[in-house]
Amino acid sequence: MEMTFSPRFKDTDALGHINNASIATWFEEARRPIFEYFIPDLDPKKWNLIIARIEIDYMAQCYYQKDVTIKTSVEKIGNSSFVLIQEAIQEGKVTNKGKTFLVHFDYEKQKSIAIPEEIKKRLTELM
Repeated sequence: MEMTFSPRFKDTDALGHINNASIATWFEEARRPIFEYFIPDLDPKKWNLIIARIEIDYMAQCYYQKDVTIKTSVEKIGNSSFVLIQEAIQEGKVTNKGKTFLVHFDYEKQKSIAIPEEIKKRLTELM
C-alpha cells in the first residue's frame, strides 16, 4: 500500500529539512486505509485500535518541495494485535523506516479483543 505526500513548508524545521515529527504524522496518515478495515467510517466513537508502540529510524534527511511516498505493509498478525512496517521514500531513497504495533481494543471493557477473521484476511494481503 502506498501514499504520496507533498511536504508543506510547515513540515520543515530551522535546519531546512523535514522535521522528525512530520515523519510520524505522515506515517499515521498512511495508516488510515488500515484503520478503515476496522472502522470503515473512521467515526472516533467506534474506534477500536490503540497504538502499543512506534519505532522510527531516521536514515537520511527529507526535503521540502520533493514528494515523499510512504509504503505500508504488514509484518506480523497475532490474535488481537498486528505490526505494520512503513518506509518513507524521497527521490528513490529510503529516508525513514517505521514499525507500529497496533492492538484491537475494546475501550468499554479496557482490554484487547480478537481481530475478526475477515480483517485478518485483508491484513494478510498486505504481507
